[in-house]
Amino acid sequence: MTYKIVIPACLLASSALADQAPLPMEYELFETAVPHVDLEECPVALQGPGTFCRATVHHDEIHVFAFSEDGDQPLVGFKSYPFEKAASVLD
Repeated sequence: MTYKIVIPACLLASSALADQAPLPMEYELFETAVPHVDLEECPVALQGPGTFCRATVHHDEIHVFAFSEDGDQPLVGFKSYPFEKAASVLD
């Protein structure tokens, strides 16, 4: 009998969480949680006024994250590059 109560309660809890807006990725969290390297310049596709970029390596790709210099420094862009194209993109 308790299963009848537990299952609907779980469903209600999960739907309540789904209504919340996602938290933006801020640079402070990224800095401490993700191993990365600082890039001197962002790739052309992620360049913008007041942005800076960080790169990570995962499997056979380089992932570049662009952050705003304003406020809490939120993530404003992301792009992945295969290794064979990364040298030309990141130069």
